[in-house]
Amino acid sequence: MLFFGILTSYGQHAIITGVVVDENNRPLPNVNISSNTSGTTTNGQGLYLLQVVADTENTITFSHIGYQNILLENLLLNTNETFEFNPVMKVNVTQIAGVEVSPTGQKKLEGIETLSPEMVRNIPGANAGVENVLKLLPGVSFNNELSTQYTVRGGSFEENLVYVNEIEVYRPFLVRSAQQEGLSFINSAMVSDIDFSAGGFQAKYGDKLSSVLDVSYKIPTSFSLQADASLLGGALTLETLTNDKNLGNITGVRYRTNALFINSQQTQTNVRPNFFDAQTYFTYGISSKLELNFLGTFSINDYENRPRTRQTNFGTINEPRALLVAYQGKENNRFSTALGAFKADFKLNEKVNLKLITSVYHTVEEEFSDVITEYELAEVDNDLGSQDLGSPINPRGLGRQINRARNQFDALIFNMYHRGKLKKENTLVQWGLKYTHEDIRDQLREAEFIDSAGYFIRPPQSGIVNNQPEEPFTGDILPFEGAQAINFVKTNRVSAFLQYGQHGKWGEHDIYYNLGLRGQLWTVNGVGFDSNTQFLVSPRVQFAIKPNGAQDLLFRLAIGNYQQPPFYRELRDLNGTVNPDVEAQKSWHFVLGNEYSFTLWGRPFSLQSELYYKTLSDVNPFIIEDVRLRYAAVNNAVAYAYGLDVRLNGTFVPGAESWVSVGYLKTEENINGRGYISRPTDQRLKFALLFQDYVPTVPDLKLYMNLVYQTGVPGGSPNYADPYEFQGRLRDYKRVDLGISYIFADESKQRFDGDKAMKLKALSAGFEIFNLFNNQNSITNTWVRDADTQRQFAVPNFLTARILNLKISARF
Repeated sequence: MLFFGILTSYGQHAIITGVVVDENNRPLPNVNISSNTSGTTTNGQGLYLLQVVADTENTITFSHIGYQNILLENLLLNTNETFEFNPVMKVNVTQIAGVEVSPTGQKKLEGIETLSPEMVRNIPGANAGVENVLKLLPGVSFNNELSTQYTVRGGSFEENLVYVNEIEVYRPFLVRSAQQEGLSFINSAMVSDIDFSAGGFQAKYGDKLSSVLDVSYKIPTSFSLQADASLLGGALTLETLTNDKNLGNITGVRYRTNALFINSQQTQTNVRPNFFDAQTYFTYGISSKLELNFLGTFSINDYENRPRTRQTNFGTINEPRALLVAYQGKENNRFSTALGAFKADFKLNEKVNLKLITSVYHTVEEEFSDVITEYELAEVDNDLGSQDLGSPINPRGLGRQINRARNQFDALIFNMYHRGKLKKENTLVQWGLKYTHEDIRDQLREAEFIDSAGYFIRPPQSGIVNNQPEEPFTGDILPFEGAQAINFVKTNRVSAFLQYGQHGKWGEHDIYYNLGLRGQLWTVNGVGFDSNTQFLVSPRVQFAIKPNGAQDLLFRLAIGNYQQPPFYRELRDLNGTVNPDVEAQKSWHFVLGNEYSFTLWGRPFSLQSELYYKTLSDVNPFIIEDVRLRYAAVNNAVAYAYGLDVRLNGTFVPGAESWVSVGYLKTEENINGRGYISRPTDQRLKFALLFQDYVPTVPDLKLYMNLVYQTGVPGGSPNYADPYEFQGRLRDYKRVDLGISYIFADESKQRFDGDKAMKLKALSAGFEIFNLFNNQNSITNTWVRDADTQRQFAVPNFLTARILNLKISARF
């Protein structure tokens, strides 16, 4: 009933903006601009901004006394798209007819996925936002719903570029558990455009190995205040625009707590997670040629946890086991980050655009913990007639674990970036030059002591002979695993790119190609080690063809070299020592894509597929502890990844998008020539469904659902164990999140009147059910040794259970 109900259209919006000039290229003020439903005028610099109805053909009229009208007909924009149109008004009649704008058309040629911001804001998820929807795309993998981190086509968490308004953003470095992650950097309430590429992207984007996420924040069109609240926290988003339309601002403030999720896990705890951030984005039009922008952000993640007890049942039906744990102590982690970025956008003329971007990012992170863990490994009573059915019996192993950390991290990152483009007819030339300085100060002090039956267990590789209890041992007590280091590291990077794009004909066929080249010179130096310098060059090519007569068919091919110079964490080995000789990891991408548009059930659909292969050299092996990466800090491996991604998407509901995606991936690495084994991100099979609909008889009652099934990734190995001997996998990841909301008011039916400036424009309320079927998903294993058999058991660390969340949203 939900899937095949009668569909109706609701008002979604898009923006058309630009500068109106005369024949002498002088800005024209007070030009009247009108559409089917709205209107505006240009300011003193000829700038205008008009909000139109999306997913509907619009006719835009530009009129001014003494000039002939300009008509922009059949303008078709997607929801929340921003289209730039700069007309030249002449004395003679000028008419532009039949202009059909499909903002995603060019991006499809470039292999870029465009996501709807409205969909991002509506789709439920334990950590709702842009990343929540990305995880429903084929090729994008994750195994922790509380984390905003993701892997793409076999890469690591740190191989993904993220930009907001062309400004590169960073995430906290010391996070080791998704429980400590509160908010995504991207505020979804402020977003206007979202572009994503899973591989084979252009030279202009950067030097990471896996993917790029390019986000743009809104340009306000009028005063607006949005308030969102739920059991997980709340948010306020304010949009303002001056009367002359020169100065616009959007500001968002968010608060979140994950206590609702953490308290659903098997570890009973007193936890106080508090996450807060504030972001503001200013746009100021000085003239028709020069625009200034400023992005400022500040966030605090404060996480205090006092674990108490835990019981995890595992094993088989015939041999059920249980791990019982009692805790003492607490952990207190705090991450404070700030970003300030300034951008000047100068339009020299209709063909040349120049930009200068500067940004400063600062993060101060602390991990303080003292936790004593007492554990017991036991059998489980599986006698159906027993009164103690399911209870632990016959303890087989006792032990104690002491974890202590005093980690402090301070990073300052400065960027200065110039970008330019020259557009002439069907040719586009783009270039860029960037300087980055990184100043890292890191104090790492963490240790884990293991006490078994009253005896501390030494590290297996310590070389210390211990014949207790037969012989007394008087040596120092050593941690089973520990790291202690103080590092001061500075990195300077200079990178540049040049790319040439052409859109033309090959016989009777439409073609598009892009040739790009990136270069980078980087130097790392610090206290206690010699500096290292490396120069890199990366060529990249994209080609797309639309066969003649096949208006609904498109083919793409991308081949490129991607080289990722190490960031600080990739230079630091398992013991905390910095190795300046680590080189850039290198990868060649080969991507063959296809897109086919067709009509199904009388509605438009699109089938997109990509076949890819990646070969990697100078690989720096890593292990994953929850969402924490620990690198070997040596380039001693080679690897590969290949797979197929397929996505069927269509407009099941006008103005909203739904899709089904399937992905297959295989990625392996060869360390020191020992042979190929699965990489930690070897996520073989993925199926995801994103669906939006409403009840036909009650059209204001909306439904949003996402479903994910992923086969398990490798479960890791015990400390000091050989990963070649432990290739077991975690259980498959299965999860369904459901959201239902009722719309009391929106743009099509404003039921509450009041002062014009504070009129209630939208109001909705509803609930979300996370993990609808209460599946037990695991993220990592805890390895426990049986004292009798000396066997090591992989005890899964389970994620969140079924949770109910209530939420309400209002916009004025």
